Amino acid sequence: MRTAIALFLVAIGAAHAADLSADQDARYQALIQELRCLVCQNQSIAESNAPLAADLRDQVSAQIIAGKSDDEILDYLTARYGDFVRYRPPLNSRTFLLWFSPGLLLIAGLAIAWRVARRRADVAAAPAVDQSKVQELLRRVEEHKS
Repeated sequence: MRTAIALFLVAIGAAHAADLSADQDARYQALIQELRCLVCQNQSIAESNAPLAADLRDQVSAQIIAGKSDDEILDYLTARYGDFVRYRPPLNSRTFLLWFSPGLLLIAGLAIAWRVARRRADVAAAPAVDQSKVQELLRRVEEHKS
């Protein structure tokens, strides 16, 4: 029974895709390029041949025909599948690290590079050690031990 319902819904989705006007088709194409295939993960649902991607394309088409705005469609799919479904997830507390970790890692890398360069400069600028004084100190240490 579930298989029959699923096939019916896919057939309706395919019919919906054919019913789109030129303006709706442009919106449809833009939206399916912006949504990530949850199975393939490196492809948009426009590029993917996975059954889930086909289902998502059908959902987008049906919602466009139902008169939903792009934001409403994206909000619906995000609520259902999470922020990962979007290539450009919204900035919020859950995606804060996703958005800012590249910059934070860059700053940390620059700070480490600056610190290493500074230490090398400090070592290079240190006064040369007088070997005769070192030998004298070593001799005194040996005398003290005896």
